[in-house]
Amino acid sequence: MASANTSDIFSCSTEQFFKIISDYPNYPEFLQEVKECKILKTEGNRKLVEYTVSVMKNFKYTLWMTEVPNQSITWEFAGGDVFKTMSGSWKLQDEGGKCRATYSVDATFGMLVPSPIAKALVSVNLPNMISSYHKRVSELYGR
Repeated sequence: MASANTSDIFSCSTEQFFKIISDYPNYPEFLQEVKECKILKTEGNRKLVEYTVSVMKNFKYTLWMTEVPNQSITWEFAGGDVFKTMSGSWKLQDEGGKCRATYSVDATFGMLVPSPIAKALVSVNLPNMISSYHKRVSELYGR
């Protein structure tokens, strides 16, 4: 299994950050690897979201996203090309009007992927992804 996690403080409220991370269809506007993201189904606080991603090659996968507004989003793998399993979360905490966001992901791959490559696929773009979220906060909230 490949895992990655990180925590960072964003210059916005937890409500504002939650709006960004739960706005799946707009991910391609600011996350370079995400080519398309669409909500296929909504069941209460759960959404089935299909991602088309380009990391070394294009692939698709779907995740069940469970939302607790302004607190967390957790996800479980529903299907796809490359992954065998995937789970993860965003956990949000207020820190004096700013948002501490903790991101974690665990994945296993459906094909024979050497461990170093699996780790790279899960974590290599993590700093860029966090930077993209900081830029999105700045664009939307001027901070």
